[in-house]
Amino acid sequence: MIADFHADLRVPVSAQVLRRSPKLLESLREALHVRHYSNRTEDTYCSWVKRFVHFHKLRHPKEMGELEINLFLTHLAVSEKVSASTQNQALSALLFLYRHVIGKEVGDLGHVIRARKPIHLPVVLTRDEVKALLAQLAGDKWLMASLMYGAGLRLMECLRLRVQDIDFASNEIMVRDGKGAKDRITMLPETLKQPLSDHLKNVKRIHDKDLADGWGRVLLPGALDRKYPNAPAEWRWQWVFPQENRWTNPKTGEEGRHHIDESLIQKAVKSAAFHAQLIKRATCHTFRHSFATHLLEAGYDIRTIQELMGHKDVSTTMIYTHVLNKGGHGVKSPVDGL
Repeated sequence: MIADFHADLRVPVSAQVLRRSPKLLESLREALHVRHYSNRTEDTYCSWVKRFVHFHKLRHPKEMGELEINLFLTHLAVSEKVSASTQNQALSALLFLYRHVIGKEVGDLGHVIRARKPIHLPVVLTRDEVKALLAQLAGDKWLMASLMYGAGLRLMECLRLRVQDIDFASNEIMVRDGKGAKDRITMLPETLKQPLSDHLKNVKRIHDKDLADGWGRVLLPGALDRKYPNAPAEWRWQWVFPQENRWTNPKTGEEGRHHIDESLIQKAVKSAAFHAQLIKRATCHTFRHSFATHLLEAGYDIRTIQELMGHKDVSTTMIYTHVLNKGGHGVKSPVDGL
């Protein structure tokens, strides 16, 4: 132990921290994984911890606390001019690190800065604008965009749909492990049933060919593939929107298909909005905002919309009540009565 201590003294402090950093990040990833955080959250939190350590000249987080956290958050807000949500995301990553990895309770950190998040109204397309945007899309891109608008799906919720999540008989779509690790049921639009059925027939042909070639297996959530060894090859577990080419699992050497990459549909929607000559900034998430707003305009109660959107609190859904200030049944200005 003494020899190791003196050996560390001969090594520059920065090198010592770099040598220990992988262990810190491994522990952070393990703590996140145990609590079933998504892979994206793991990557994001690790990225913030790296930036925090580098900002403080490679000091170990154990040697720092409230002061250093506040200095880092101030730097993000003042020098890098990040948004309030980005600043709070960085804070959440650091608080998780201290609470679950370093073992320092949040209360021991004192008063850390938490940015006040501004309230912005979402960008919402009119029905004509949605129609014009969808008209610029074709094939599976049109189908994905139509599902996001017609069922209020987030982009990754749409891409992660599996065959068994589509219930044609009940006109329902099961959204599994959505935001906040919550399942919910939303509607399957009547007009999309036939196009989606035709699409799945084509996907089935591809899957059958993959099986004939000796592949056709997908990754399953959790440890289901160990519990049900044959399940990865079953039709019901296949992605509704698989990627065009097979990928190779680096661990097993097996070839399979993942779902389509989100960047492909994001680029397609961006291009469609440009060619539709929309003035508003339309993204994949704009379809979800438009879904909720148009339902509210149609007279559906906000609790129903809350369930379809998967919002934990109705206050989140209340943001869409801005539509009450427009339209034929909206609030009229007194000047219009003069």
